[in-house]
Amino acid sequence: MVSVSEAKKLIKENCLIEIIKEISLIQAVGFVIAEKMYAPFDTPHFNQSAMDGYAFSFEDWDKTSDLEIIGEVQAGNVFQEKISAMKAVRIFTGAALPKDVDTVVIQENVIRTDNTISIKNDLLKKGNNIRLIGSQTKKGELIAEANQIITPATISFLASFGIYKIKVYYNPSISIITTGKELLQQNEQLTEGKIYESNSYTLIAALQQMNISPTSVQTVDDDEAAITKAIRQQLQSNIVLITGGISVGDYDFVSSALEKCGVKKIFHKVKQKPGKPFYFGTFGQTLIFALPGNPASVLSCFYEYVVEAIGFFSKKNYYKKLQLPLANDYSKKRGLTFFLKGKIQNNSAFILSHQESYKMNSFAEANCLIELAEDKENYFKNDIVNVLMLN
Repeated sequence: MVSVSEAKKLIKENCLIEIIKEISLIQAVGFVIAEKMYAPFDTPHFNQSAMDGYAFSFEDWDKTSDLEIIGEVQAGNVFQEKISAMKAVRIFTGAALPKDVDTVVIQENVIRTDNTISIKNDLLKKGNNIRLIGSQTKKGELIAEANQIITPATISFLASFGIYKIKVYYNPSISIITTGKELLQQNEQLTEGKIYESNSYTLIAALQQMNISPTSVQTVDDDEAAITKAIRQQLQSNIVLITGGISVGDYDFVSSALEKCGVKKIFHKVKQKPGKPFYFGTFGQTLIFALPGNPASVLSCFYEYVVEAIGFFSKKNYYKKLQLPLANDYSKKRGLTFFLKGKIQNNSAFILSHQESYKMNSFAEANCLIELAEDKENYFKNDIVNVLMLN
């Protein structure tokens, strides 16, 4: 068996590829930018009015006389006529400033009578209410940093430069295989000795929370040939997730099936609870995670290991890690790292009851996993522990 820290180190060492893909900008929110991006032009790329009002030449105004209105400029239009001294044009926010003017007075600071305006603003200065060329961004300036997460604001900013495609670190393709002779689908009648298959629901939902959809989901019997065939069919994915059949029972065929498929075992069994039989291997650059079949083991191993592996592809940290004081005492076996379902209460980590790996009732209310270190047996209230937030 390897320790938890050794297992995470080995997984990181074997995450060797990145997937960079050019996608539509409108689909890119939440992805990470894969390259630096630079402004293709100044913004604004023309002098424009910052307000609804009247544009005129401040230099040619005697500061007392009314101004004659000779036209108007709507956003999107260009005023081509010459604007001489003591003349003005009605102008609207975002409209291009005519070449003969240098100032905009807002409409609230004028009195208009027919085609003349009287300016009532003693504080008005030359250049007021104008957005100058390049006042936001100069051509060639960095507008997006590599490894930056794309937000709606990022998309708005990039779209203003006419950008409609962007290179991002893309999500890995992920296949899910659940194994077990005892498994029923949800539309089947429950009978003695059978249980409803839930691990695929668990993994699909966990991936969807990360804005990832699996490329394939398959359930197979506890049959070595069937498991081998299913694995072989999915090895083109970047990540293969398998649940069940990885322990040492007579009908646990996943390990031997992986060997028959040519998968290189990196480790099998981790000093942890739940999920001790956890397996990690590689097939070329494909990562294979075989998770124990108990539901809490599946989800704990997914959050602690698979999420980090996905993050190596997408360059994202999906869940926040904290250090918090415990809210209650807990005793455990030395030599195993425990991942316990917990809840944050009053800035403390409360360990829930029903921690057994087959139980999901505590996991359903948990909002964190509390890590208790391998080399320690007794934990007491206010001891500082590592906490992985789950939302």
